Amino acid sequence: MFSFTLPEISLATTIDKNPGILVAGLAETSDGDILVGLPDAVAAAASKTFGGDLIAMVKQLGGSTKNAKAVLLPLPGADKLVVVGLGPIDVSAEQVRRAVGAAVRLISGLPAAAPHKVTISLETAEPSLIKGAAEGALLASYRYGPTKADKPGIGELRLVGAGKKPEAKQALDLAVATATAVVQVRDWVNTPANLLYPETFAEAARALAKTYKLGVEVWDEKALEKEGFGGLTAVGAGSARKPRLVKLSYAPRGARFHLALVGKGITFDSGGLDLKTAEGMYTMKCDMAGAASVLAAVAGIAQLGLRIKVTAWAAMAENMPSGTAGRPSDILTMFNGMTVENYNTDAEGRLVLADALAKCSGESPDLVIDVATLTGACMVALGVNTAGLMARDDETADLVLDAAEAAGESFWQLPIPEDVAPKLESAVADTRSGGDRFGGALTAAAFLSKFVPEEIPWAHLDIAGPAFNDAAAHDYVPTGGTGMSVRTLMALAHARAN
Repeated sequence: MFSFTLPEISLATTIDKNPGILVAGLAETSDGDILVGLPDAVAAAASKTFGGDLIAMVKQLGGSTKNAKAVLLPLPGADKLVVVGLGPIDVSAEQVRRAVGAAVRLISGLPAAAPHKVTISLETAEPSLIKGAAEGALLASYRYGPTKADKPGIGELRLVGAGKKPEAKQALDLAVATATAVVQVRDWVNTPANLLYPETFAEAARALAKTYKLGVEVWDEKALEKEGFGGLTAVGAGSARKPRLVKLSYAPRGARFHLALVGKGITFDSGGLDLKTAEGMYTMKCDMAGAASVLAAVAGIAQLGLRIKVTAWAAMAENMPSGTAGRPSDILTMFNGMTVENYNTDAEGRLVLADALAKCSGESPDLVIDVATLTGACMVALGVNTAGLMARDDETADLVLDAAEAAGESFWQLPIPEDVAPKLESAVADTRSGGDRFGGALTAAAFLSKFVPEEIPWAHLDIAGPAFNDAAAHDYVPTGGTGMSVRTLMALAHARAN
């Protein structure tokens, strides 16, 4: 398996004499477009070299103030200059994250004899902008797979204009921990299913626990069957690679809030007996992104030393067709004793989540959030760049939405309407696992809600669209696994820590 190591990143007050490739910004103001972060002397020298106005030259080469539009120019006294659009001068952290990401992604693909040194000068003095710039740079440097000899990527990052205040260092530390967690998810999601399956995924979680001094517990197939995890055992029954349930625990002294995170970990989803199409199956190594996200988020929270108790539950299985596979119409007995009529074997994620939700609820956490690449219906509703959020109450939904806004991730709240309930009625069991094809994301959420007691606040994140990018890379988002939801989970933990 490939494993990506983030480049070194540091804060600086000025541009040094050997900046490597320099990144500056182009922003729009009410008085016209301006360069941001480029010293007057450097801008003047560059204008002299080009024989004209530097902004005009940037635009002639295709640059603009459009956010994340980056162009490359030669620059006296540096290897090269990248000018990237910031949008309006009153920038948000996400604008900076995207702009820096676009610039670094451009640089990482340039031929070189050694990894690139990059100096980012965008006048990012506020902690939120420091965090955004650092995350954009680190996440855009990511690559999965063998490195081409002539394109060695990013070796060193320097962020200029942050000052020496403790808040700047704290923002950078938060960015590094967050990017480390996101990159871990990307590596896991991008690993093919013949290498990452429930047993090896569980072992990877053990290794993560050892690195960050987390508590860890793993249920194998025998323990799952003995303790009555009917959903996990049914979904994993068709595969020679048996299911696992992994629990990672972070419990620092003095923590007064307990956050439980539950993730869907289907390491490959063929659809089971309700087989997917060949085209629909190709990217299904990504169906464990929810489990990867909750595991990595706990590690990131521990890396920061946040004073909050966090428990991650990763329900891992491989959904395959065989003579031992579960069938549509089977009746399953879940961990909480509820019986479920299985309506479709390609709706397996909600079954493994239901068991894990019931198990984690026994610890009476203060908040439960589950994360899953759950439904194509959510993608139909919201597209591939926005994730769905469903909760039983708006207060819980607002907590997650506030964290997502702070993190720069796109979520949209969807309802769990009362008229969904009849779709889950069964004549032969306590409930069905699904209904008709209308409002499938809402039906799935309504089903999951049955496995978390009413008194426990709960939210469901359906990340089916943005968890995996099968289009071209853009700004800080690569092709393949994106790590979407990790930033939101870590921001939420940061907000709830005491």
